[in-house]
Amino acid sequence: MSRQKLHEKLKMKEVEPKHGEQFNNLLRYVFNITNHDLQTVGWENGEIAQAKLPVLEQADVLGWFNGDQLISQLAVYPFQVNIFGKAYEMGGLTGVGTYPEYSNLGLMNKLMRQALANMRDRKQSISYLYPYSIPYYRNKGWEFISDKISFEVKDTQLPKLKNVPGNMERVTIKHADIKRVYDRFALQTHGAMLRSELAWEEYLRWDLEDMIAAIYYDAENQPTGYLLYWIDQEVFYLKEIVFINQESWAGLWNFISAHFSMITKVKGHTYTDEPLAFLLDDGDIKETIIPYYMARIVDVSLFVEQYPFQKQETDGQLTIALHDPMLEWNHGLFTLTVDKSGQGQLVKGGEARDAELDIQTLTTMLMGYKRPSYLARIGRLKANEAAVEVLEQWIRRQHPYFSDYF
Repeated sequence: MSRQKLHEKLKMKEVEPKHGEQFNNLLRYVFNITNHDLQTVGWENGEIAQAKLPVLEQADVLGWFNGDQLISQLAVYPFQVNIFGKAYEMGGLTGVGTYPEYSNLGLMNKLMRQALANMRDRKQSISYLYPYSIPYYRNKGWEFISDKISFEVKDTQLPKLKNVPGNMERVTIKHADIKRVYDRFALQTHGAMLRSELAWEEYLRWDLEDMIAAIYYDAENQPTGYLLYWIDQEVFYLKEIVFINQESWAGLWNFISAHFSMITKVKGHTYTDEPLAFLLDDGDIKETIIPYYMARIVDVSLFVEQYPFQKQETDGQLTIALHDPMLEWNHGLFTLTVDKSGQGQLVKGGEARDAELDIQTLTTMLMGYKRPSYLARIGRLKANEAAVEVLEQWIRRQHPYFSDYF
């Protein structure tokens, strides 16, 4: 059968809970997940299929079918993120895969276009994803918006104990105060996931059963920080460390340092632009920074309407030529106006252009991951000096934080 005739046989439609086994089989094949891998993190045969059923019930899952066989798929989770203090509806793209015998038919490109159109209909003006192929997703309009800094601290480099008025308590990982602390943290942290039950489920899905949680309570018995961790072969592994203030940071590290006699090192990750080394007495530690999550603006007009620009002394206006490889509604000449209160509006059309860029560059710039002046210097933003300076004044200076995985 020719490739063209094969394509004509295929149909795109929603993936439903009844397709759960096929959904998981495709995921496991594409990402090479074996039964041994599942058992290593505590999953038994069949449990993963059952655990993924809520995804098929809550997410927008699209697929290509050859008859009754699911052969290509993607899923979009209904999430929310904090962007400079505003809660944005976010489409979390995941579960992307196609069986190799159906590759090079353009199936995933069409799935993505439909998924992005569905996101726009649901007012999800931005999409996040973890990239398994950076060039592929860049070509589709996604760009990096967060970093992950992995660190390794020797037992001799652990910070000295500091006097704090509160105390630590070890609890189960599902303790309600963990979510209370995270919710408070996420509401004050640009870029962070506002974790729903589905987001928490995804975040903890692959963790070992012996994960431990510890919460810092201040002098008024209010939870202000927590750790998720485990200890294995004298290594203290930190999955997550969340703190509201410097007092809780000190309390959490006091707790880690109290394991001095049990461990030889601490391994973990941070997701800000502040390396841990500067905060330690002995900052000669190993730190590795890698780009982490990518994002793309789905509906640029809606995104700008929601976006909190910096307040200005006068109203401002720029004409921008925007390129989007996937979405025609984001492509063309636009007029961007920002009033004195920081309220923005983007409308089609305009006179002589002040700036030209693609959707991935606009995304990383408005998210604060890369500044306009830097993007102009490397040629990603083509603009005159006056336009670059205006963008520098409009866009807040805060690096995005994103620690989740889905």
